[in-house]
Amino acid sequence: MSGVKGRVPFPLVRPLLAEGLGSALLAALVVGSGIAAQQLSDDVGLQLLENAAATAAGLFAIILMFGPVSGAHFNPVVSLADAAFGGLPWRTAAAYVPVQIVGCVAGAVLANAMFAQPAVSVSGTERATGPHLLAEVVATAGLVLVIFSLARSGRAATAPAAVAAYIGAAYWFTSSTSFANPAITVGRMFSDTFAGIAPSSAPAFIAAQLVGGAVGVALIAVLYPRLTPAQAADAVVPSDAAGTAEPSARR
Repeated sequence: MSGVKGRVPFPLVRPLLAEGLGSALLAALVVGSGIAAQQLSDDVGLQLLENAAATAAGLFAIILMFGPVSGAHFNPVVSLADAAFGGLPWRTAAAYVPVQIVGCVAGAVLANAMFAQPAVSVSGTERATGPHLLAEVVATAGLVLVIFSLARSGRAATAPAAVAAYIGAAYWFTSSTSFANPAITVGRMFSDTFAGIAPSSAPAFIAAQLVGGAVGVALIAVLYPRLTPAQAADAVVPSDAAGTAEPSARR
């Protein structure tokens, strides 16, 4: 069903709301747990452990919460990859992306406010080094591989746990702590705290994430070149709006 010309079609309202709320909760989770970890400990390793554990556990819950409505992407790379595989209409993917970005910015501001920080504080943490950018390519490619390998092999129901586990691990095996998400990268610019990233570093991070997403899509196309009818049926996420065929999420 189409809405009035120039307005968001009604069937997209629910998935867009889900993507916005999910992205906001994701950013609040990442930034808020980073602030809490900073306040609870002076040990950077322990801070990272606390941040990673909270993010992995919370991400699992958020995917379960919003997956049936929008596919629980919360990540422009995932939405674009889903569209590339034909699981999401390109028009829907284009609508998801700005909502995801706005949601992540709002979530970072919310996290700041919850911990009595300035609502908006531009991060001064420079992260754009060669190793960090390589890590973002690897982290994002791995995320795409996790999500779409499960969807294309009929194991979509395990995606929430698998994605959460991967992100929790990627905090540690990548030097960048695995942002792997252009929307969360933008959101984290607005918090000068443990999880922040300087605006000067963000464009390079986003470029690396897009490269990683393209690498992941190419690998999936080689490893899982087509869906059998049974796999396609198993991979569909119940949704009366987005038509999402491959459930996904990320940070």
